[in-house]
Amino acid sequence: MRKALIVGVDFYQSVSPLYGCVADAHAVKSALDRHSDGSVNFHTRLMAATGPADAIARAELKSAVRELFEGDSETALFFFAGHGHVEAAGGYLCASDSKTGDDGLSLIELLAFANNSRARNKVIILDSCHSGIAGSPPGRRDQAELTEGMTILTASTAEQYASEENGAGVFTTLLVDALNGAAANLVGDITPGSVYAHIDQSLGPWKQRPVFKTNVKNFVSLKTVQPPIPLDQLRRLPEFFPLSGHEFPLDPAYEPKGPNPDPTKTTAFAILQRYNRVNLVVPIGAPHMYDAAMESKSCKLTVLGEHYRRLVADGLI
Repeated sequence: MRKALIVGVDFYQSVSPLYGCVADAHAVKSALDRHSDGSVNFHTRLMAATGPADAIARAELKSAVRELFEGDSETALFFFAGHGHVEAAGGYLCASDSKTGDDGLSLIELLAFANNSRARNKVIILDSCHSGIAGSPPGRRDQAELTEGMTILTASTAEQYASEENGAGVFTTLLVDALNGAAANLVGDITPGSVYAHIDQSLGPWKQRPVFKTNVKNFVSLKTVQPPIPLDQLRRLPEFFPLSGHEFPLDPAYEPKGPNPDPTKTTAFAILQRYNRVNLVVPIGAPHMYDAAMESKSCKLTVLGEHYRRLVADGLI
């Protein structure tokens, strides 16, 4: 069982309102509800504070977080978009009734619920200012206290603000992009590590810096999408490249537009070209696979290709 609590707070009774957090929460819910094939992924609960009628009080938020991390679920995921606060005593997530910031949900409380949870995987994703302090004891921001199975991904460091552009959080926009396939590996899995890598690369060194903290033996898949290459074709890598360093010879008969195409070879060449498009294979001594075939040259695995060849050979794909 996989469950997710997704919270977006635009409405605040005493501090400045926000305008993109509820929309961000809806976008994350949509990305997590189902895998790309339509099958159920997370069972999600959405809490959205758009105005006085649906304000989210601190007590309500705390109760929902406690409930999320109860039980023996396979994965429990918490997402929050809203105001954040930090001081010497630690960080806080501000609910609608927050007045001073330090009256919000303490990140120490949040981590206590998650660290004590029996869920096999606990994932906390925070798009709020100063959220990078999550998981660090007060006064020790260079350390983290995470039980096994815990992963934290935040929009910014403890010192930074979380930015918005065009009515949406910059971090959440990249998060949703990653969950919708941009962070998928070649078997279609999207993990917390691949999500962080996508966001980290997209933001660059001069913008807000996402923070990633984890204590896991294996990354959980947050979602599966259609892989960029059919798995039955990916599993044929050792057929074309039986050994590390093997070079696959080509000739003009592999090219469908060549003078004497061979149907068996052109079928194989179509797969090799798909490998090339996802950076598994490169031509040797030629700029393109077409040129390598027409000039009777060869192709070889990239480092990434060799990685996947070994996975297939070891029966892991």
